[in-house]
Amino acid sequence: MKTLIILMIALGSILMLTNIVRYRRFTKHMEWMGKSAANRLALYTPLGLLVLFLAGYIAVGLFGSPDMIMAGILFGGSIFVSIILNLLYFIVERVQHDARLQEALADARAASEAKTVFFSNMSHDLRTPMNAIIGYTQLARRPGTTEAQMREYLEKIDSSGKYLLALINDVLEMSRIESGRLDLEEERTDLAAVMQEARDMFASQMEERQLAFTVTVQPLCDPVVWCDRHRLNRVLMNLLSNACKFTPPGGSVTLTLAQTGRTEGGGTYELRAADTGIGMSREFAGRIFDAFERERNSTVSGIQGTGLGMAITKSIIDRMGGEITVESEPGKGTVFTIRLTLRSADAQDGTPCPAAEKEQEQTAPAPGHFAGHRLLLAEDNAINREIAEHILTEAGFALDTAVNGEEALALLTDAAPGTYSAVLMDVQMPVMDGCEATRRIRALPDPQRSRIPVIAMTANAFREDIEKERAAGMDAHITKPVNVRSMLETLRQVLPE
Repeated sequence: MKTLIILMIALGSILMLTNIVRYRRFTKHMEWMGKSAANRLALYTPLGLLVLFLAGYIAVGLFGSPDMIMAGILFGGSIFVSIILNLLYFIVERVQHDARLQEALADARAASEAKTVFFSNMSHDLRTPMNAIIGYTQLARRPGTTEAQMREYLEKIDSSGKYLLALINDVLEMSRIESGRLDLEEERTDLAAVMQEARDMFASQMEERQLAFTVTVQPLCDPVVWCDRHRLNRVLMNLLSNACKFTPPGGSVTLTLAQTGRTEGGGTYELRAADTGIGMSREFAGRIFDAFERERNSTVSGIQGTGLGMAITKSIIDRMGGEITVESEPGKGTVFTIRLTLRSADAQDGTPCPAAEKEQEQTAPAPGHFAGHRLLLAEDNAINREIAEHILTEAGFALDTAVNGEEALALLTDAAPGTYSAVLMDVQMPVMDGCEATRRIRALPDPQRSRIPVIAMTANAFREDIEKERAAGMDAHITKPVNVRSMLETLRQVLPE
């Protein structure tokens, strides 16, 4: 019996010590409750009682004459305390679980609201250019349409089509950003040349809007740097496009680049895009970099836009390791400031800097320039096939067509070696896709067939798509919608003289 009593006191002491440790951890977990003196007292009082309980164990075990009743009371009390602590943990866990559910519900509601706003914006912004395209097409078909009217309608259809393409690109870019697939492709870049390109790109638009447009490049210690030139151009386009849209005629738009310092192996740069436009409220300025955000007031209600441009801009700048800030006031204009740290590109290794030299103006080949060349076009879409046929035959090409990769492979195999100068290959086609067809072409035993240039002509425009095409053996890439000048220039580079 005495052994049992001693065992109960020993086990009870250990159990009570465990309870003290567990409750101390619990109090740390619940420190948010102890903001007031009353809450702290309520939170820590049980800890004091547990300590006293343990002291009772020790006192009885060392100095008292424990009997079965006292040992049973102490041991039973320890078990009771453990049960109460477990119940307390369960209650707190349920409360926290409910709180997490409430947060998740609030996030879901916010996501649903953002989705609703997004589809509302997209519905409006997609229908606007589509309405222009369909409307002007119907006007062009009317009997008695003059050549001047036809040209005007075609220009407006072209403008609306480009806006629609930019809109689609924004949505796709935002999708890649949200999925964490925004990759930078650094190349040697002349910052002064990039600024000059931005000036050339927007000069006519600014003039049409009757805006004073100034691009200033202050003297740069490190003008040639490593950066993603395409993404930097995208940033400048978004900033200048917004400035142009939201600045009334008679205002001004200024783009400035300055080098603010030097670092080991590079420099720090500041880009400022300022306008004297309508500005924005302080509340909206705090949300300007959120996706799908557009200020809701009568001044801007008629201006097109998805609310994605500045979100994309900030994502690009963040990815580059820089920062972008905005200062604005209604009626007094807006200033966007970008700060970047870029590595200097030392051109002494003999590698040319594509942006350092003034780019040659590309001239479209004259009609009939490619006479004597025969192409094999693999395209499953009849409309795309017809458009390509018109462009290519006008340029002088003879043309054979296939509706899938298998048919293209059969035509190439059956034709005499050297019949075709190149293959224009769509990527996504039924029966056999373009990549598989290209792999089989490269595996042909006849070198004259297997080494024929194969050019992807596809709507797949992301970097990983191009890498996949290269891995399959394709030599070049043309993106749909087809830009005629770019398409013919690619063919000129790939085809043998």
